[in-house]
Amino acid sequence: MNEITTIDQFKIWGAEGGKKSRRTLSTVQARSMGKRSVAARQSHIIPKSKAAHGTQEWASHNVNIQLGCEHDCKYCYAKSMGIRFKRCESSTWGLPQILPDKVNAFPKKYSGKVMFPTTHDITPFNINECISVLTGLCGMGNEILIVTKPTFECIRRLCTALAGYRKSILFRFTIGSVDDSILSFWEPNAPLFSERKKSLIYAHQQGFKTSISCEPMLDVNPSLIINSVREYVTNNIWLGRVNQLPAGISLNCPEDDISKMAARELLKKQSDQWILDLYTNWKDDKLIKWKDSIKKVVGIRRPTTKGLDI
Repeated sequence: MNEITTIDQFKIWGAEGGKKSRRTLSTVQARSMGKRSVAARQSHIIPKSKAAHGTQEWASHNVNIQLGCEHDCKYCYAKSMGIRFKRCESSTWGLPQILPDKVNAFPKKYSGKVMFPTTHDITPFNINECISVLTGLCGMGNEILIVTKPTFECIRRLCTALAGYRKSILFRFTIGSVDDSILSFWEPNAPLFSERKKSLIYAHQQGFKTSISCEPMLDVNPSLIINSVREYVTNNIWLGRVNQLPAGISLNCPEDDISKMAARELLKKQSDQWILDLYTNWKDDKLIKWKDSIKKVVGIRRPTTKGLDI
């Protein structure tokens, strides 16, 4: 245990007369009590809860079956983590490998909502395995959130294979812009806007619950997305800022100076003031929900419980 060095007093909980009361412990007092005693008291310091963020905002569990993703999005957080922890290289992420142990694992019943997938997408390359895993998860009675930049043929097959589980499935299609040139720049191998909207309409027509993730927002025109898709959304449209973009680009595209410049420009455009104006314009629309990247700017409640989807 390291010696306590802070000048501020520690807030700890003690028991007096059968009731909990707040006391304080100064640095000098803490040192005089010895390392073992300090450690015991530190175990009762009230931890500061962290806001749920990323996939934890939507689901309490996640399932993936693949390393890498052929969409190879420039901002991909999973790719940057894979590179950082030596699971892949920038040049190999776009050549995915299906993991048989993940596909063949016996499905289980989770205590909360399950998001599938989170570190790759559902594509023609892995659609058979995705259907197998999703069927197993649904068969165990799980509530499933399917998040994808949708390929129409994959969505058609998913809707057919999972038709008997409509009540337990929510599709969330990622659309960061209606501008195909922007989508092609940031998400070079992912479907264009028209295919994503076609997939949304189809899933809606097939009676599935539908929602949209506009995270990351890839331009400053999310209103175009909202107005284009809202009639086919049964759940919500989520808006979220690009997160840690320069750091991610540096790992994912280490020699791509154009993308690095574009990342700086996009962050500059999505300033705190722009976020505040966006929130003011849409805060009364009950269809719109805000990711943590926006909640912390505008000062609205940031849940600490995973998977609330609020």
